[in-house]
Amino acid sequence: MDTHATPGEPGRVRFEPELIRQYGGRGPRYTSYPTALQFSESFTADTYRENASASNATALPLSLYIHIPFCHALCYYCGCNKIVTRNAARVERYLACLNREIELQAELFDKARDIEQLHFGGGTPTYLDSEQLTALMQKLDDEFGLDRTERHEFSIEVDPRTVDADRIRELADLGFNRLSLGIQDFNPGVQEAINRIQTVTDVQAIVDAARRSGFRSISFDLIYGLPRQSAASFENTLAVVNGMRPDRLAVYNYAHLPSRFKGQRMIDADEIPTPDSKLAILHSSIDRLCESGYEYVGMDHFALPEDDLVVARNNGTLQRNFQGYSTHRHTDLVGLGVSSIGSIGRVFTQNALTTMQYEAMLERDRLPVAKGLVVDDDDHIRGEVIQELMCYDGVSFDAFDSGFGIRFEDYFGEELARLQPMIDDGLVERGARSISITPRGRLLIRSVAMAFDRYLNQTAPENYSKAI
Repeated sequence: MDTHATPGEPGRVRFEPELIRQYGGRGPRYTSYPTALQFSESFTADTYRENASASNATALPLSLYIHIPFCHALCYYCGCNKIVTRNAARVERYLACLNREIELQAELFDKARDIEQLHFGGGTPTYLDSEQLTALMQKLDDEFGLDRTERHEFSIEVDPRTVDADRIRELADLGFNRLSLGIQDFNPGVQEAINRIQTVTDVQAIVDAARRSGFRSISFDLIYGLPRQSAASFENTLAVVNGMRPDRLAVYNYAHLPSRFKGQRMIDADEIPTPDSKLAILHSSIDRLCESGYEYVGMDHFALPEDDLVVARNNGTLQRNFQGYSTHRHTDLVGLGVSSIGSIGRVFTQNALTTMQYEAMLERDRLPVAKGLVVDDDDHIRGEVIQELMCYDGVSFDAFDSGFGIRFEDYFGEELARLQPMIDDGLVERGARSISITPRGRLLIRSVAMAFDRYLNQTAPENYSKAI
């Protein structure tokens, strides 16, 4: 079913501090709907098996996410599921269990369903040496069958401190064609404060090697709101970044939650920018990137006009999932590794959150499913509305009426009423049979989507990050 509204112009976004202060409270990032907070431990591996096997009738291609949790050193800001270790035996045990999970998962899916999209996340995927990563890619190919045609998108997150030009060439030879570099900030003082030292020269060498090796897309991750940052210092980082010209950028908001993430206790809270300073950094970032030719895709993502993200937004194949904004919306997602999340048809599933539990289950030849959710009809409709808002800045009522057999205004009467203050303040525009997010509302897209979330009152606000 095609429910897409005509997307707003990707580059148009307005920064209005008063509206951000008013509407920029805490809320979900909507990498799924329902969100992972609604996943239940009553969901079983048997339920997953049934739905995974049933999904073969669709013949949809597959997307794989593989979580490699290991890091050599602790980055103080990081909130990811990670293990800082140099214990080689521990890594080998994890890889043996991961290989077994690959076998168990592959048994559920028809071999004809090629792997069009693959993403290695972490932790630090390039913690694995060349031999380990080559063996893992071969295992995926043996069990699933990796698509090697032009449509394939294989991406890997890279800590620039862990690779050199030779390693980049090796990644290209393995089939990776998209690279995501964790930059965060180029300012030496900020790098010192977050325990992540990497030079501009080293990163430039990696970018040059990736381009020589034929990578189709290079992405940088940046973070604003880190200790010792200012609008002026971050503009210097953006100037360096613009000189390297990555195809896409994610500019994330740093959430300081030392009660949840022990590493963040190493950060001096007095050095973190004030809320007003963070807004100033965000404002200048948006201005500089858009002036430099990047288009604002949504939330914290920017891309050059020819990048696949912008192309997907324009042709209706953009999606928002557990990797943020991505392409290949027509695939089912299989999550592999500790804490990984998958999405098969109308089922969400998440693996065990600790390596101890993950490995124990696999050593007993059990799928490491810890929790999940079977999406009901109402959640499916709401999820489609939220997906449309997050990806295309609007919803066509007619498309939902014909696709789901509802009358949008009646089904979502209360939700449209909740949007009225945003309509009055110019964040949302109400058409005869549509709603669309205006340029002044695009930074607050999460807050708009929250109007359609039936679970918000069941979840404490502190479980969510701030929208801005």
